Amino acid sequence: MSETPVITIDIVSDVVCPWCIIGYKKLEKAMQQFEGKARFELAWHAFELNPGMPPEGQDINEHMAQKYGATPEQSKTNRDRLRSAGSDLDFEFSYHENMRMVNTFDAHRLLHWAGEMGQQTALKLALFKAHFTDGKDVSDHESLIAIASSVGLNEKRARDLLSTDMFAAEVRAVEAEWQDRFITGVPAFIFNKKFMVPGAQDSDTFANIIENKLLAKAA
Repeated sequence: MSETPVITIDIVSDVVCPWCIIGYKKLEKAMQQFEGKARFELAWHAFELNPGMPPEGQDINEHMAQKYGATPEQSKTNRDRLRSAGSDLDFEFSYHENMRMVNTFDAHRLLHWAGEMGQQTALKLALFKAHFTDGKDVSDHESLIAIASSVGLNEKRARDLLSTDMFAAEVRAVEAEWQDRFITGVPAFIFNKKFMVPGAQDSDTFANIIENKLLAKAA
């Protein structure tokens, strides 16, 4: 009996990017179609939508107007669209008027560590939920420690990591590497180190890539 093919998927994303969690949920639906036919190995890579975001963050309405020129009405329409898309994928977006865009560098440092612990996907999904569903500040160290602990990561080690600059250089190197590969927006999905798929594609698109470009070649 032949071995089950292994498909690697590198995901470049930020934890405050709504289309990143939507894209992942669509990918997840696609992967479920190949249960028993393929084994998937995921790795998440750091990308900061707002690398210059100050520690105090920024009001989300102010941020959307400043960065994208979005009016309050346009922002509301976009959020309604995201709520609907999330609902279809069993993910809840709970936008509120006092929501803030925050700095995510420390979250990426935790994710780097979680990758070494085999808990990266669990932590990434917990961070998405914390930010978009629970309204948590994913730049706040106490919040990050609690989120890390919730997925089984050691609380003391998380606290020690955040109290230093541990993995800062590694995260900066990862960010620079993907920028050098001309990834300027997220999400981006790279299959088997060869096929890059930008954006939150439909599940069928992901499934077609897996079936026709990856499994067909492995057969």
